[in-house]
Amino acid sequence: MPSTKNTPVRAKNSSGESGEAVYFQGIQKTYPDGTVAVENLDLKCPGGLITVFVGPSGCGKTTSLRMINRMVKPTGGKIWLGDNDVSHWDETQLRLNMGYVIQSGGLFPHRTIVDNIATVPVLLGEKRKNARKAALQLMKRVGLEPHLGSRYPYQLSGGQQQRVGVARALAADPPVLLMDEPFSAVDPLVRGELQLELLRLQEELAKTIIFVTHDIDEAVLLGDQIAVFEPGGRLAQVAAPEVLLSQPESEYVRNFIGADSGVKWLSLISASSLPLRKPATTSLPADTASDQWRLAIDDNERPLGWIKPGVTATEATDLLPHRQTFHQDTDTMRVALNAALLSPCAQAIATNHDGQVVGIISHDDLTRAIRDIQESANA
Repeated sequence: MPSTKNTPVRAKNSSGESGEAVYFQGIQKTYPDGTVAVENLDLKCPGGLITVFVGPSGCGKTTSLRMINRMVKPTGGKIWLGDNDVSHWDETQLRLNMGYVIQSGGLFPHRTIVDNIATVPVLLGEKRKNARKAALQLMKRVGLEPHLGSRYPYQLSGGQQQRVGVARALAADPPVLLMDEPFSAVDPLVRGELQLELLRLQEELAKTIIFVTHDIDEAVLLGDQIAVFEPGGRLAQVAAPEVLLSQPESEYVRNFIGADSGVKWLSLISASSLPLRKPATTSLPADTASDQWRLAIDDNERPLGWIKPGVTATEATDLLPHRQTFHQDTDTMRVALNAALLSPCAQAIATNHDGQVVGIISHDDLTRAIRDIQESANA
């Protein structure tokens, strides 16, 4: 297999390079009118990891993705799946053996959810009864209740439809999953849930995933490696997220990442090691004043809001809103910092998954923790 230049990637999953790698070797795509969509692309997408193609509209990232399953045919070069040149495969068989998720889900409107998911296994020869049974199990895996299996796509929300799209792409257990801006059509809250769901699934399945987006934040969150495309279909840089953010190789990459690369870097670091301390808490009514900030909590130890020093609070309307909390075991330093910045007293509240307060950390302590991490990384 021809060698390609690649920066080493960090692995979000613990399975190593277990899937089939995808290689682009000198790939060119020029249309009859002379438009160059992709220019001399050399790239390895490691097996079992997520490679994100990111860049502005018209930079060749989706064209590159679609050349993998031959929905678009290159005008030069080769694409390899492991040791196999994909141009030698039958197109239909190639596509049936690759998961493909697009922005709108691409579901068949006249088929039930369970039959949508079972489509590819049935085409590959599996009995429909068995395929449907497996589809119901797969619905649970992607966070869908099995009773939704008898419904039709129009009866589901946008986020649910995208989960069905992911389930259908996984139904035949393909070695490669191609995802073309799959979450861009849903609202930000649902998009965040789907992103975390994809990372959870990848931790279990360790697929070779190639994911297209125009959003650098999404790329940093999801990617084991990020390939930045620039106009004209050229690869500007490929690197692990932390390398891309700290060592952009060109002015174009630096501008595309944006001026807040340091804040984006915080989204790569878990908040699990933050030194929390116990807050001063009180229930309502708090009819005596204190000389320090106090956190009002309900009977289940969930935060209600902050009480200023020297102030009493008899009901919720007397409180200052805490605005945001963070989960220490699942959220990142970026989320924790945001919670501290939004807090009226610069104190970020950490909660467990039941919403109960487990501790707080001040903006100053959080800043010191970030500085310690930076110094450790540069040592």
